[in-house]
Amino acid sequence: MKVSKRIWVRSLLGAAAATALAGAAWAQGQPVKIGLLATLEGPFAAGGADGMRGAELAVKQRGGVVAGRKIEIIKASSDAKPDVAVNATRKLVEQDKVDIMVGPLSGGEGIAVKDYAKTQPNITFINGSSGAQAATLVSPAPNFFRFNTEGAQWMVGLGKAAMDKGYKRVMVIAEDYAFPYSQVQGFMSEYCRLGGKVPEKAWVPLGGKDYSSVIAKIPKDVDALLVVLGGSDAVNFLTQYENAGGDKPMLGGSITVSQDVLNYKGKRRDSLVGTLAAGPVADAYDGAEWKAFVADYKKTYPVSAGGFPSPSLFAYVYYQNMKAALDGLDAVKGDLSGGQAKYREALSKMVLKTPTGDVKLDANRQAIGTTFVTEVTKDAQGNLFNKVVRKVDNVDQLLGMKADEFKMGTRDVPACP
Repeated sequence: MKVSKRIWVRSLLGAAAATALAGAAWAQGQPVKIGLLATLEGPFAAGGADGMRGAELAVKQRGGVVAGRKIEIIKASSDAKPDVAVNATRKLVEQDKVDIMVGPLSGGEGIAVKDYAKTQPNITFINGSSGAQAATLVSPAPNFFRFNTEGAQWMVGLGKAAMDKGYKRVMVIAEDYAFPYSQVQGFMSEYCRLGGKVPEKAWVPLGGKDYSSVIAKIPKDVDALLVVLGGSDAVNFLTQYENAGGDKPMLGGSITVSQDVLNYKGKRRDSLVGTLAAGPVADAYDGAEWKAFVADYKKTYPVSAGGFPSPSLFAYVYYQNMKAALDGLDAVKGDLSGGQAKYREALSKMVLKTPTGDVKLDANRQAIGTTFVTEVTKDAQGNLFNKVVRKVDNVDQLLGMKADEFKMGTRDVPACP
């Protein structure tokens, strides 16, 4: 009995000592490991590389240290496939032992990583740029945070802009996965309500090369095309549409007019000039904080070193989420003890100061923030950029609708044929 009691006391003392050591470690500045995941392969590789730049810029702005703790970034790559993203995340969490995850980039990846997060309750997951509605709207994970607005939120205002332009009938051409469903839902919810019609939708595979069959079935009586393709998919479609003599005006998905597409190496995509689009960024936004962010990006990543003339959507959104990760660490003075409970509470209550305005989270840890309606324009040097048509603040995930009115985007929802 006495021996058992001594063993019990030693175990108790040992546990207390371990807890004290863990607390001392963060207090004394042990590095914080942050896993950073982006798509560096596949159709979004250029955007993924710029996403990495944006995240690294947020760390650089703090001198690589928060609350006396060095920030150690461990990078991983995916290719926009959900299973690849989860495998890369699993390695960072289970083998590299990161404290915090930032990523992934693409919509389907975000849903898959959110589900994986539920199996790792002691790690905090913060989105990269994934914009699928379901990552936070359906069965949210208590340790998954998204400080960027998502794909449907990004399209608010574009439906009205299209109707104001006289585009009463529009064909949708979009990649066939969760993020474009969200983008189309955000556009059509408003567009259909205002009387617009969408007689045709073409859902194409991610990473597609041949768009000839899609181009061939574009109805003659549509006024414009809503194109929700990103990266090399967007460039392939635009090239083939130009070669086929296509002349329909275009409306752009958020990633279709991002800098990684507008400044893709090769022939200038002049067919995009005049394209109305919407998203979380506008290159020509004149806010002081935005201008300072752009100047810092351009100084750190000049075009000669692989940067773009203006930060892409991916650079900005990754910056935003990494900034939230670091601001949260600062708020708790680097304390990640107790299963990171204090850290998550700080993130949940945070009003994130960003270059485009304040961001706060809803009950599902989803951002409420700003959307821009934009128009593609060419500057004096021949670079394409997005000028501001309209700024919409405080866009929530239900797009201002009541819960019983809101329907998440799918291949078939919404519909206004």
